[in-house]
Amino acid sequence: MSEIGKLEKIIITHDKCKIEFLLGFAFFLFLKMRFKAFFYFTIILNSHFYSFGQKAEEKLNDLINQWHVSAAKAEFKNYFDVTSEDFIFLGTAPGERWNKNEFQTFCKPYFDKGKAWDFKPTNRKWNFSIDQKTAWFDEDLETWMKGCRGSGVCVLKKGRWEIAYYNLTVLIENEKIKKFIELREE
Repeated sequence: MSEIGKLEKIIITHDKCKIEFLLGFAFFLFLKMRFKAFFYFTIILNSHFYSFGQKAEEKLNDLINQWHVSAAKAEFKNYFDVTSEDFIFLGTAPGERWNKNEFQTFCKPYFDKGKAWDFKPTNRKWNFSIDQKTAWFDEDLETWMKGCRGSGVCVLKKGRWEIAYYNLTVLIENEKIKKFIELREE
């Protein structure tokens, strides 16, 4: 097997490899085989991380979309099964900062009535940590409150993505902020 074939096998089969190792190996190849090997290495490395990010992004979009659907259908178990044990939810009101148990207590009466909330997400953007085990996002939401924005953090634990944090905010245009402040002071 050629040096490039060995390298490709290492990268494809070992998702947990460290960036430092890969960069060191790239430098080694550059010194040993000069430009050609280095060029192939960078192509393989870039395609590997792009491929991982693309697959992870698809899985995460499915996760968050289904999470929103579970709320709209008042599926309590499904809604909370995808959140981490240390999940935090920030609502739109000043005092709305809940851990998982507190948020379950808050949500239970709504879900029991068969009607929770129906958020329609659009324009979601993802970012990933270097080790690919943490992802954070923001999304626009169409809700009964009109335009909102959600942002969140997902973590990869034992091969499964979980929602660890979600922050819901109501959007207010800058030119309307003075009226908003007056309403809050009432």
